[in-house]
Amino acid sequence: MHRLIEKLLVNTLTFGIESLFKSNKIDWIQGQALIESFEIQNKTTDDSTQYDKQIKVLLHNKKEQRFKTKHIIIATGSSPVNLSIAPIDDEFIVDSTGALAFNKVPKKLGIIGSGVIGLELGSVWKRLGSEVTIFEAQDTFLAFADQFVAKESLKLFQNQGLNINLNTRLLNAKKIKKSVQVSYTDAEGEHSEKFDKLIIAVGRKPNSENLSNDEMGLVIDEGGFVHVNEHCQTSIPGVYAIGDVVRGPMLAHKGSEEGSMVAELIAGRFREVNYDLIPSVIYTHPEVAWVGKTEQALKAAGIDYKIGTFPFAASGRAQALNETPGMVKIISDAQTDRILGVHILGSQASELIAQAVISMEFGASAEDIALMMFAHPTFSEAYHEASLAVSGRAIHIKQRKSKI
Repeated sequence: MHRLIEKLLVNTLTFGIESLFKSNKIDWIQGQALIESFEIQNKTTDDSTQYDKQIKVLLHNKKEQRFKTKHIIIATGSSPVNLSIAPIDDEFIVDSTGALAFNKVPKKLGIIGSGVIGLELGSVWKRLGSEVTIFEAQDTFLAFADQFVAKESLKLFQNQGLNINLNTRLLNAKKIKKSVQVSYTDAEGEHSEKFDKLIIAVGRKPNSENLSNDEMGLVIDEGGFVHVNEHCQTSIPGVYAIGDVVRGPMLAHKGSEEGSMVAELIAGRFREVNYDLIPSVIYTHPEVAWVGKTEQALKAAGIDYKIGTFPFAASGRAQALNETPGMVKIISDAQTDRILGVHILGSQASELIAQAVISMEFGASAEDIALMMFAHPTFSEAYHEASLAVSGRAIHIKQRKSKI
């Protein structure tokens, strides 16, 4: 049933995009494209140069088609990283795409990698009834997230039954009859365990191969990312690159905003992306979301800060919906009180983080948020209370007395 729902949802969204193409008079040509050449067409009196670029497309019917264009946007996305010691067979050992196509719930499920994708898939299949074991090579859980929130998240996920093994190195994984044998090492030595299915979720890589002819001079770094400036312009005049194929977090909303920016720039308008305020979300249950600086990053930079936290256990709305795990954490500058980072663990964190993004985009202080009125009862009140907690004035939890 879940596969049918997934297929219907994907088909609906795909058809919606196709309809938008038609309504906006956009031609959709399906095939493999290559930036083949560009040449200077003319030189204007103001010394600006017009370039005419040519794209070769290998169509699905194996025929070739060429197009002349002034501007090109590379948006080729990314693909799952594979491991030679655990080769994908799309049946027993799968990547993140294959993990969404199981025809039944695996009794025992192994996952390599406890990053965003590994946690999201593990959380889903655990709720559907799998016994989930996650193997992570690093000794720090969610090292890229605020460590206070990361540690609280780890406790919650482990209490839910997710078996998360840190500082564990995969040796190999291979299919044996109708199961997968996983060999790994940890602090106690070498081990072996069998699973019905194994998901490889060790990250993604940019799809940057065969984008252009070598003589075009498209600069791609050693990580496979297309080099761009702050406006997503590549080393080729008139060619832009956005999304997973360029620097920054591999997030759909980041790529979408970059695409909008580039379209506006091509149209001669002003637009930019604030890369300091890209919201991140892990769609587990409960969710984890954040924007801005982490506490460890501020410590490393030697920036003085203040912290305010408020637990959802003290929220009336969270109690009514039995969604009390987690909290909101606000970090503000110790001198200016300007909000530097917001980190949320809990139900609807993906929705609440937008309030933090808006606040920080307008340079709000924790006091600014504390002086606002929030509807009651709502989850968003936790954001209000956390802003009050920055100065020790939270209303619905016991806290140190304010010096004000």
